Amino acid sequence: MDSGIAVGPSLVIPRAELTVRFSRSSGPGGQGVNTTDSRVELSWDVASSAVLTAVQRERLVERLGTRLVGGVLTVTASEHREQLRNRAAAERRLAALVASGIAPPARQRRATRATRGSKERRLAAKKQRSIVKQLRSGRQPD
Repeated sequence: MDSGIAVGPSLVIPRAELTVRFSRSSGPGGQGVNTTDSRVELSWDVASSAVLTAVQRERLVERLGTRLVGGVLTVTASEHREQLRNRAAAERRLAALVASGIAPPARQRRATRATRGSKERRLAAKKQRSIVKQLRSGRQPD
């Protein structure tokens, strides 16, 4: 069995840090839904994780603050009939959330101005469009 959930090339969440709970799902499965615990709830304590650097932990707490309850990130999956597939779906969801949470911030956009040529081309296109519409209505173009 593998050692954990790969979030990126430099981060793997060890299975020892994950808490998995199973419960009855409300999704597809017919009568089996009433008897099998196919819903998966995967929890990971971000605040006390040993694999995160201080910067990664700070980013996760800042970006996923509304999803964290007491420093714990919880993901659920119940869209499949089988517990194993729901577990895999929850792990993928957790990995995607953590990967987007620890990603470095995007570079700030540097403000630019439209060139004189682009302004002239835009105004010429607007004038041409205006002429087309005036000709359609039967008026003489300005």
